[in-house]
Amino acid sequence: MSTFAPPIQRTLDAVWRIDSARIVATLAKVTGDVGLAEDLAQEALIDALTQWPGSGVPDNPGAWLTAVAKRKAIDAWRRRERLDARYRAIAHDLGEVSEDQWQPIPDDVLRLIFIACHPVLSREGQVALTLRTVGGLTTEEIARMLIIPVATVQQRIVRAKKTLSAARVPFDTPEPNEWNARLGAVLAVLYLIFTEGYAATTGDRWIRTEIANEALRLGRVLAGLLPREPEVHGLLALMEFQASRFAARVNHDGSPILLADQDRSRWDRTQIGRGSASLARADALGRGRGNYCLQAAIAQCHATAISFEQTDWNKIVLLYEALGHLTSSPIVELNHAVALSMATGPAAALGIVDRLVAEGALHRSHLLPSIRGELLTKLGRTDEAKTELLHAAELTANEQQKAVLLAKAATL
Repeated sequence: MSTFAPPIQRTLDAVWRIDSARIVATLAKVTGDVGLAEDLAQEALIDALTQWPGSGVPDNPGAWLTAVAKRKAIDAWRRRERLDARYRAIAHDLGEVSEDQWQPIPDDVLRLIFIACHPVLSREGQVALTLRTVGGLTTEEIARMLIIPVATVQQRIVRAKKTLSAARVPFDTPEPNEWNARLGAVLAVLYLIFTEGYAATTGDRWIRTEIANEALRLGRVLAGLLPREPEVHGLLALMEFQASRFAARVNHDGSPILLADQDRSRWDRTQIGRGSASLARADALGRGRGNYCLQAAIAQCHATAISFEQTDWNKIVLLYEALGHLTSSPIVELNHAVALSMATGPAAALGIVDRLVAEGALHRSHLLPSIRGELLTKLGRTDEAKTELLHAAELTANEQQKAVLLAKAATL
C-alpha cells in the first residue's frame, strides 16, 4: 500500500475508520456471512487503492466501497452458478435490503454485533471477530488492547470464521429471548471499542473520538432495548462519564493533557448528568453493582470532584477493591494501586505493582512500567523511575503516549 499516493491512503484510512462497521453490516445482510462480508470489504479497499489515484475520491466513498463489494459478491455467485432465490433478488438491485422491514434490533451495526457474538463461539472468538469485523480495528490494535500476541488474535479470528461456517450458523437476527446468552460478549465488545477510542493503542492520536462516539451511540441504543439490565446502564454511564472529558484531554496540537492538569470547566456537565442518570437507573433495578456499574461509579467520583486534589480517593480505593473481587484482572489491580497511592501514599501502592511485576503480569503493556515509574518518582528513586519510564515508552505504539513518557523521563 505504501506505493500509492499518501493522500489517497489517508483518505481511505479515514473512510474505513468511520464507515467500516456499516459497510460490513450491509454486506453481511446481503451475503449472510460475517467472514465473507469482511473479505469483500477488504477486496473493495484494494480496488479503491488502485482506482482512486486515477479517478479521484468519489463523493460518497463509503457507498462506493459497499457497491463494489456487492458486485464482487454477485460476480462470485454467478461464477459458481448459484442462481437461487437470494441471487436473483440481490442481482436485481445490487442487494438493497428494505429498511422498512421491522427488526427486533433496529440498528444495523448493533444487530451485526449480536449476530457475530453467537454462542457457538468462545468468548475470546466472539470478541476478536467482532472487534475486527464490526469495530474495524486492526489485529495489532486488538492484540494491544487484550495484551496478547498478534498471532493469537489472528488465530482466534480465523477459528471463529471457520466455526461459524462449520456450524452452518444461520445469519439471522437473534430473537429477544436469545439476547442474554450474547449480552456479555456484546458489552465487552462495546467497552473495548470505546476504550480504543478513549486511549488509542497505536498511531499519532491520543483520542479517536469517532470510535468512542460510535460505541457510545450503540450503548444508548442497547439501553433502550434492554432497560432492565443494570450492566447495560452501567456501561453506558461509564462511557458518558469518560466522554464528558474529551474536550479537556488534548491540547490544540493533539498532545495529551493528564487528569490532574485538565481544565474542568471544559468538561461536559450535561453528559456527566446523563452518566449519573444511567448509573441511578442501574442501581434502581436493585440487583447490585457489577463490573461496569462499579467502573462507572469510579468514573463518577472523578467526574463530580471539584478538583483533582479533592477527589474522594478513599471511596475510589473501596470501589476498586469491590471490583477486584469480581474480576482477577491485573489492570484492575494496577488501577487500585494508583488510587491507593493517592489515598495513602506511594509505598503501599508500589508493593502491589511489584507483586504484579513478579507474577509477570502485563509484561507486554506499557501500563505497568509507566505506573511503577510514577511511584518510584514520588519515592525519590529517580534512577529506577527513569529506567521504568523509558521502558514504558519502548512498549507503547501510540506516539502521543510515547512523548508523554519520554518527557517525564527527561525531567529526571
